Order: sequence, then C-alpha cells, then structure tokens
Amino acid sequence: MIRPVSSPSDTTATDTGTGTGSRLTGGSPPTTAGASARQDPRDDRRRRAAHWAVRSALPLTAVLALATFLRFWQLTETGFNSDEAVYTGTAASLAGDPAMQAVFPVFRAHPVLFTGFLSLFLRGGTDDFTARAVAAAIGVVTVAVTYLLARRLYGRTAGLAAALLLAVMPYHVVVTRQVLLDGLMTLCATVALYCVVRYVQSGLDGLPWLLAAAGALGAATLSKETALILVCGLYVFFVLCRSVRMRLRHALLATGVLALVVAAFPLAVSLAGHRTTGQNYLQWQLFRRANHSMGFYAATVPQAVGWVTLAAAVAGLVLLRRRNGWREGLLLCWIAAPVLFFTLWPVKGFPYLLAITPPLAVLAGRSLSALAELRPRTGRLRWGGKLRPRTLAAAGAVVVALAVAASLAVSSANRITTAPNGRFLAGSGGLPGGREAGQWVREHVPSGAQLLAAGPSTANVLQFYGGKPVSALSVSVNRLHRNPSYTPVPNPDRALRDGEFQYLVWDSYTSHRAPFYGEKIRQLVEKYHGTAVYTSALKVPASSADPTPTPVFVIYQVRVS
Repeated sequence: MIRPVSSPSDTTATDTGTGTGSRLTGGSPPTTAGASARQDPRDDRRRRAAHWAVRSALPLTAVLALATFLRFWQLTETGFNSDEAVYTGTAASLAGDPAMQAVFPVFRAHPVLFTGFLSLFLRGGTDDFTARAVAAAIGVVTVAVTYLLARRLYGRTAGLAAALLLAVMPYHVVVTRQVLLDGLMTLCATVALYCVVRYVQSGLDGLPWLLAAAGALGAATLSKETALILVCGLYVFFVLCRSVRMRLRHALLATGVLALVVAAFPLAVSLAGHRTTGQNYLQWQLFRRANHSMGFYAATVPQAVGWVTLAAAVAGLVLLRRRNGWREGLLLCWIAAPVLFFTLWPVKGFPYLLAITPPLAVLAGRSLSALAELRPRTGRLRWGGKLRPRTLAAAGAVVVALAVAASLAVSSANRITTAPNGRFLAGSGGLPGGREAGQWVREHVPSGAQLLAAGPSTANVLQFYGGKPVSALSVSVNRLHRNPSYTPVPNPDRALRDGEFQYLVWDSYTSHRAPFYGEKIRQLVEKYHGTAVYTSALKVPASSADPTPTPVFVIYQVRVS
C-alpha cells in the first residue's frame, strides 16, 4: 500500500463573492449588488486566467522559446557525425530511399523506435535539417515535461527553474542537436519518472499511473536498450523507501506491460528473418573493448551539465536535508543507476548519461526556488520606500536563477560555435569537413569504385553523403570485436593489388584517436602511388605539439604499377 505524500501545487483564491446573494431576504428586490455578484464568477475566472498567464504560461513560453533557439541555432552548420549518419541513413531506408537501403540496413545494433519515428519525416527526401530538427524538437518537449515533473514535486517556481536549467544546459543542448537515440530515450524516461511520481501520490488509485510508467519505460527501451538500467533505480527506490510501498499485484502488472512493450523489437527482428543478426549485435555489444577509462564521465559530464547546476543540486540536498524524503530518494536513485552502470561498463559514450539531466535540473530547481522562501530583514531604502521580505526574496531568487542560466547558456553557445581542433569526441557534435568530403565523393567518384578509410566513423559519414561503399581499415577480423554491419579488410595490400579499392581516405580524427591506422593509410598511399584528388579546405593543427595546419580529410586515388 502506498502512503502518498502531498506536494506543493499552484493554488488560486477561492470565490467568496458568490455567497452575497444568499444573504438577501426573500422579499428584497434585485439590487445592483446582486447583479454584481452574479457577474463575479466570470470576473473571477478572468482574474485566474490572467494570474495563470502571468505566473506560469508566459514564463514557460519564454523558457521553451530559449530552448528552441539554442537547439535550432546554426543547426546544420556542421555535417553529420558517424552515429547521425547511421541513424538518419537507417531512417531513410525505412522511408524507402533505395540509395540508403544499399548501404544502411534497417536492423543494426539498437531498436528502431527513433529511426522509425524519424522515417515519417523523411518520406519526401533526406536532408540534414529535417533529421536534426526532429531531434531538436524532442529536446524541447523534454524541457516541457521536466517543468511538469518539477512542478508536481516542488511547485510552480521549482518547475520553471528546472525547465530553465535544462533549456540551457550544455549537455542536453549539444546532444539533442544531433540525430541520436538518447534524446527520445530521455524524453520517454522523463515521462516514466513523472508517471511514477503520480503513482506514489495517488495512493490506492495509482495503478493506471504505474502502468503508464511501465509503458513509457518500454518506449524508452525501444529507443535505446540501455534505458532498462533505470528499472534498477526504481527497484532500489521502492526497496529502500519506507514511506512508499508497492503492492505485489501492481509490480507484476507493471512488469508485464514493460515486457510486452519491449518484446516488440525482438519479435519484429524475428519476423523479418533477422534473428541471427540480432544475436550477432548482442554478442558484439557484450564483448566490446573499452574505449575510455573509468574516469571518463567524471572528467566530461560535470562540465557539460554545468558545475553551477551540480552545486545547486547538492546544496539543496544538504541545506534542505530536513525536508528530504521520498521525492529526493526517487530522483537520486534515478540518477545513480545509469551513473554507476556506465562508470563500470567498459564502453562509454558522451551522450550515454543524458537521462540524468532532467532529475538533476529538478534538484537544482528545487534549490533555486527555495531562495524565494527566505525572509531577509529589510530596512528603509534611501528614497523612503520599503520592500517586503517576500518580494525581496523572490527578486533575489530570480536574479540568481537568471545568472545561473546565463552562465549555462554562454557555455552552450561556446560549444555550438567552437572551432574544430582535429580531435573529435563521439556524440559531442557534428564531424567538421565530413559532409564536404562526402559530397565530393558523390560528384567525382565513378560508380562501382570503392574507397578504403582508416576507421568506420569516417566510412559511415562518407557513405551517407557520398552514396558509395566505403570500407574501414581498423575493423577487426574477430567477429567478437567488430560491429556486424562492418566488413573487415583482412589483407589491405592484397585488396589494393587486386584492384578492389581505387581510393584511400586519410582523416585527422582517426589519426588522433588511432595513430596506427592513420599511419597505415599513409604507408599504403606511398606504396601504391597515391595522388591527392581531394584536400579538405578545413585545416586543423597536426597535433598538440605540432601547430602546422593539416587538412581534416585527404582522398587519394591509387594505382597499381
């Protein structure tokens, strides 16, 4: 049985004027006061509507407008990165694009809810703006859902503060500007978290909310399978929280709904005749090699979410500890589950922790809204006026919230406009120079020709924009260590001598990340008399120790003499 805990919510003044008429004697004639009383309900509704517009609707609209601006500003300034190319290409394949179907299979390493949703917008053609606009719009909707979540937990002021923080948070802004699975997964997960809150607050009548939460978590899992980790966070919450208890029947029904929704993906793979493909992808995911150290997230995520956001969240938990209860426990469990899992999991990606950003914003918004509850002592001002403590506290809270949001917005803008430096962190933005190189391939490389790049990330981008098959030198011949979508090149020398490849692609990004393969491409270019036929106009420093400008992409045509 659940013990619901009430949460602050917006209140409006009750109508007290309607009782005037009851005080009139039966023989008294109608008076002006009576007519005025009969109009009071309409006047009261108008006052309440104006009050709601000023205190909720207008501020929330401004926050959503700011979120929209940051996510759509210079949206296509840089072309796709590897993951964006794969997901957009898969969506285009689902939409019936024959050119994309030749290089991007429908079933890859992840479920297809996001790519299926995106395909609805690509039936008229595939372009960068449409794909990224869908992802950006999902990010804006997440800001609105975060407002509803925080408002439900801590009231309107906290809701606006949380929405504002998420709207300008660099981590959320940067990731939702890209065509990635994590944006839709985070939206569905936040909806699930909201439904869990409603379940706890609804007591015995909350079962529909729990089933809705299970369905939303299922949708999050169909967006990206790692969303299942959040179920562990919920399990820990319900086990540890003494003030909240879940009935066994509720737990079983919710588990059934979650399993039913999630089963849609393996069922679709099986019916499509790709059961072996799905098993190969699962095997690859389980045995992938570590790509970052265990401290990767500690070094990257705090800066991305903003140190001020983390400081505000922690300060609220400490300074308001007497108010801490099931609400804070739920948010912390929701955050801890993915943080602990991905810190220990060997494969790490920059956007993997995006689902923690809404609850972090809610905790920080709680702290900022608490500033409005302070009651400082006030004295007379020089011009003779006098401020109420409540007004002064509210003004101070607004100033602090705007200052925090401004610092985050500046950081977001800097990340959007940062000049390329030759290094690239997957999931942190587009791949500079990749679109231009791919377009050159489309226009100048003859049909039937094949290209060999240093790494699969570059190959994916060139395939998407160039429409030609591109293999990768670094793809392992061991099937446990490679993505099943990629075909290895066991003996590149033999393949070049046999005329299998006519072009070699060198790029600075793979050379920085895996110098061995960058150098191997250069050796093959020299050995097979490569001639540079395309050199990227975009140049970056050769390395941190060598500031010599180096093109980010160079395409060589090779010949066997």
